[in-house]
Parts: sequence; C-alpha cells; structure tokens
Amino acid sequence: MAVEISETLTFECETGNYHTFCPISCVAWLYQKIEDSFFLVVGTKTCGYFSQNSLGVMIFAEPRYAMAELEEGDIPAQLNDYGESKRLCIQIIKNRNPSVIIWIGTRTTEIIKMDLEGIAPKLEAEIGVPIVVARANGLDYAFTQGEDTVLAAVTHRCPERKSSVGGQDQPVQDEESQEFFSFLPPNEENVKKTVVGSQKNPPLVLFGSLPSAVAHQPSSELKRQSIQISGWIPTERYNNLPSLGDEVYVCGVNPFLSRTATSLMRRRKCQLIGAPFPIGPDGTRAWIEKICSVFGIEAQGLEKREKKVWDSLENYLDQVRGKSVFFMGDNLLEISLARFLIRCGMTVYEIGIPYMDKRYQAAELYFLQNTCRDMRIPMPRIVEKPDNYNQLQRMYELQPDLVFTGMAHANPLQARGINTRWSIEFTFAQIHGFTNAKEILKLIIRPLKDNNDFKNFDWTNLVRKDNNSLN
Repeated sequence: MAVEISETLTFECETGNYHTFCPISCVAWLYQKIEDSFFLVVGTKTCGYFSQNSLGVMIFAEPRYAMAELEEGDIPAQLNDYGESKRLCIQIIKNRNPSVIIWIGTRTTEIIKMDLEGIAPKLEAEIGVPIVVARANGLDYAFTQGEDTVLAAVTHRCPERKSSVGGQDQPVQDEESQEFFSFLPPNEENVKKTVVGSQKNPPLVLFGSLPSAVAHQPSSELKRQSIQISGWIPTERYNNLPSLGDEVYVCGVNPFLSRTATSLMRRRKCQLIGAPFPIGPDGTRAWIEKICSVFGIEAQGLEKREKKVWDSLENYLDQVRGKSVFFMGDNLLEISLARFLIRCGMTVYEIGIPYMDKRYQAAELYFLQNTCRDMRIPMPRIVEKPDNYNQLQRMYELQPDLVFTGMAHANPLQARGINTRWSIEFTFAQIHGFTNAKEILKLIIRPLKDNNDFKNFDWTNLVRKDNNSLN
C-alpha cells in the first residue's frame, strides 16, 4: 500500500505559555564552562530557592555564582541600587577574584525596571573588572534561551579583528547589503581574500556551550577536513575570547542560539554559516559538509564515517523502530532530536516548541523535511507555544509510545497512562557529534523498556501478598 506523504511541514502557533524551567538555570552549566567567571543572579528569594535546589549544588562544591536578593526596600527603589551592587561586586572580587562578573537579570528586575545596563558600565570602570549584563528572565525566554542571552551579551566583549586585506581596516558591509542568513557558499574570491598566513580557511568561530570533552569532537572532525577553528564562544577563560569582524565566519552548534547568531551578524558583522546542528550522525555529517562547502573544501570520508556509526547503533535501533514520539516543547532541541529519531525509524506525530526562529533553523527544517521524504513517513506538525490542554487531547487521539515533556507534566501524564521522558535530560546529556548518538537512544530506550516491564508486571501476585500480610 502506498503511503501518502505531505510535501511540506505544517506550522502552527497556539497561545500557550512557556511551560519550561526558568532560563536562569543556564548558570548551572555556564559557570562551569567559563572557568574564571562569577555569575550574580539579581532577583528575589524565589529565584534563590530555585537556583539552590534546581542546579544540583553539592555540599562539597564551591559554585561560582550567588544571589543578589531584592528586599522590600528595593522594589519601590527606596534603596541605592548602585551602592548595593558595588558592595556585592567588591566582596565577590575579594573572595573569588574573577576575570568577569556576569549579572543575570530575572523577571523581578524586568517588572521594577531596574537599570542593570546603566549601572554596569559605571561600576565596571570603578572596580576594574568587566561586568556583562544578560537578562534571562522567564517572562520573555524559554529554558535554554538563558544561555542565548548570556552568549549574545558576551559577543559584544570579543575583540575586533583587523582586516588582513591591504594592511588596513576595510569598510564594514552595510547591514542591508548582506543577506541575513546565507545558505549558499559565499563568493570564492571573498573566501580567498580572508585566508590569513598559513591557515587554509578563513577565521571560523563556533558558538554554543558544550562540555570540554564534547567540544573537542567537532574541532577534531573539522581538523580532519583541514579546517582550523579560530575559537569558541564561550571560552574556558574570559580573556581568550576570539576576535570578531566582517572576515570571520561563525557557526552554531545548538538550535536555541538565534539571538547570539543575530548579534554576531548585525552587531559584529560576522558571516553566519547556516547548517543543520551536529546532533546525531546524520546531523553531524551535514554540519561538517556545510562548513566544508562554504570554504570550497571537498569533504572526505564522511559517508563512510556516518555509516560506521549507524552500524554500531543497530542494536539500539532495533528497539526504537516503529515507535511513535510526541514532543510537548521545552528546550528548543526538539527539531534536531525529531529529525534524528525519524532517521532512526521512529514516527514523530507532533513537535511542540516554545519558540521557533525559522531563519536560524532554516537548514535544520529543510533537513527534517528531506529526512521525512527519505524515510517515507508523514511530515510532523510543528506547534509553537503549544497549549497543553489541546496537546493532551491530541495525545489521547494519537496514542504515542513516548512523550517528551518538561518536568512539571511528567508525573501527571504518567498517571494518565502516557509514557514520558524528561526533555531536560537531553539538555545536560552529551548528545553532539558522531560518537554521542548512542546517548540519545539510551535515554529513549529506558522509558520504553520500563513501560514494558510495568505492563508485564504481575499485579495480582502483589495484591495477594499484601492481603496475606494484612491477615
């Protein structure tokens, strides 16, 4: 029987809220990535309780972040914000001596219109330590977009790269003259002009926070293709931030960094390489091939490399083929994960996503569309800001084998007989690159296996034992 396949993806937008973690949770992984930083979260006691409990603080750990708790006197601006901020920053410098202090604004600072951006430059000049302001409040941003706001702010602190053409600075391209997101290789002559010294490719900066062990993998893969990386945003040391300018090419490794990409292009005049994201062997290969094509390099050995990874995953794939998935929307990794799972032989009914930037994720969306065609399955529905009540009705109708959801909905859905997986686990798991594809499948197989064990459990025997114990 022939399967009727829709030719295009279906996009919808509902009126739901961001049913996600507060984005100030980005501090949990960023303070570990930027090793000489100190994060100061400016908010109320509620923000402090959230930070203390949700970020997994151990009694033996000394995390480089703290809360600046706003009291009742701060709310009506009766107290001196500058004086209190100065006192806290001096104490931080005395105790920790960081290279940079990053202020994280919360929803409270938004509501009372606290002028963090106005206070920071004056205080920075007085204390002699850089202060970066990022507003990661849950009113405007979803869970992982906290990192996006921090990295977008950090890009303004990267040094300016001097032009190598003619030995002097070249005029910056007008904003309208450069296509916002170019998915075609740039003019070959322009690429040749930007080659510096013995480096074969123009300056390339990757942006997105990955654990050091994971970040090493895309760097090594590009090195195999004779492509050198000029730097990462963020860096482990603040003073090692890469230089940026109109000759620098940038490429993201995570799909939730659209504001950082916008800042790099519009403010720093960098040239963005729009590529699918290196999640799964298919996405990793496409990511590398896109960078190679932009630099006019013919990728070598990627097809064989991808096939080898798929062959090593066969035991995992046997356990997920034919299963169905439903994404409620939480961490903005949904499009990339859905594409990989479809390639694994699964069916994705719906992709809920808190926020969708079609320009930044254009290459990933196109890749998802082609993957559905190759696998001969229907195109999934993509729902931005989904309404949870409507989603629940669709789940009852579709009966998916697995639902990716935020932590708030996991237990209620399980109680209603719907098998779930916390989407936050994919945020903290190592899922990028060729070798980490099995980590994604492990996270998926576990709840499917647990659910089968649950269904096959002999409840009558358990009830008989309970009755005997009561007697």
